[in-house]
Amino acid sequence: MSKLYIVPTPIGNLEDITFRAVKVLNEVDLILAEDTRTSSYLLKHYDIKGHMESHHKYNEHKSVERVTDKILAGMSVALISDAGTPGISDPGFLLVRECKEKDIEVETLPGATAFVPALVNSGFPCDRFCFEGFLPLKKGRQTRLKELSEESRTLLFYESPYRLVKSLKQFVEYFGADREASVSRELTKIYEENRRGTLEELVNWYTAKPPKGEIVIVVKGKGKH
Repeated sequence: MSKLYIVPTPIGNLEDITFRAVKVLNEVDLILAEDTRTSSYLLKHYDIKGHMESHHKYNEHKSVERVTDKILAGMSVALISDAGTPGISDPGFLLVRECKEKDIEVETLPGATAFVPALVNSGFPCDRFCFEGFLPLKKGRQTRLKELSEESRTLLFYESPYRLVKSLKQFVEYFGADREASVSRELTKIYEENRRGTLEELVNWYTAKPPKGEIVIVVKGKGKH
């Protein structure tokens, strides 16, 4: 059936993929991948031999119309990202929006998303939370942090290892040195680490031990105990 499938992929451990995801990837006419070289390892691991094309943040504005035309012509298409769920800090939103506007069916599979295990592992309240993804690098960053300083929900951020300490220092400035937080890195991988403490303690730890790998920062909301 011609439609768009949104298929989450493992964030580290290749075993974190569903039977349904493998089935869909085996059956579709076309797989759109953020990086075909990265995705080829996953597809080879599960002996998936479908045709693959690139769909990433640098070409998605130009490719959405071409992809929707293929679906309207009868093709079934699956969108995957390098890791996790497409659309969550990864390409996907523009294509889904275009499909909705053209009455193309979109089927989104459940699966891996990095912030969920980081949130649960932190031990901070999970009933209400605020996912911020990657903060703006420059314009609007300080304004956003000032707004979030009053947020009572648990806060979630994605960050690169190279900017972790700088971001934690900014969090100290806006949220307070004693605000509790948790840093999760290399989730589902061999060297997974989840470290919890005050923001000041985390600054000191990662200044002394520069981190590697993808990172999720979880910050307790204001006034939470």
